[in-house]
Amino acid sequence: MEFSKLVIETERFIIRPFQKEDYSNWYEQFDNRMPSQYTYDDGRPLNMPTSTEEWFVEWIEGFNELAKKDEMYILGIFRKEDGVNVGKVELITILRMDYQWAMMGYSIHNQYWNNGYGLESVLAATEAFFSTLNFHRIELHINIDNYPSIRLAEKAGFIFECERKEFSLENDQWTDFLIYYKNHKLE
Repeated sequence: MEFSKLVIETERFIIRPFQKEDYSNWYEQFDNRMPSQYTYDDGRPLNMPTSTEEWFVEWIEGFNELAKKDEMYILGIFRKEDGVNVGKVELITILRMDYQWAMMGYSIHNQYWNNGYGLESVLAATEAFFSTLNFHRIELHINIDNYPSIRLAEKAGFIFECERKEFSLENDQWTDFLIYYKNHKLE
């Protein structure tokens, strides 16, 4: 499937690749973020003035190139009722061959938290990544104290597999991660 045609529809959202016309919507949502609410919330970015429309177009063109190489897929989450960009989901290919294995990430702008947006988006994106991109296994890699993401993973039906010690380099330090997974069930 051509990446630009990957569109997922839920009750409240259209989840699709970003387009250059999304710039002002995307910028406004980042600019309207509240200050960081907890450790894993970036809050309102300080570098918004450098996020020009030209930069945005290059950013999404980079996504398209990564998708063509089957390395990464990044999709914006847009509310149907008003078109507002509330966040994004992303899928990173870990290994194809006999594994069809990927890692998924997600983020919702903090001004839209506590509305079930993350859960609805993750459920829909997971199914689409299985059915349209033919992955068999999708993992979520979660910091061991990121309780909102742990709750979301469990509500979305991901299964806790293990804790990987010193798994990811964050802030110049190797960090432990919890691994949750879901496998595609062949019908």
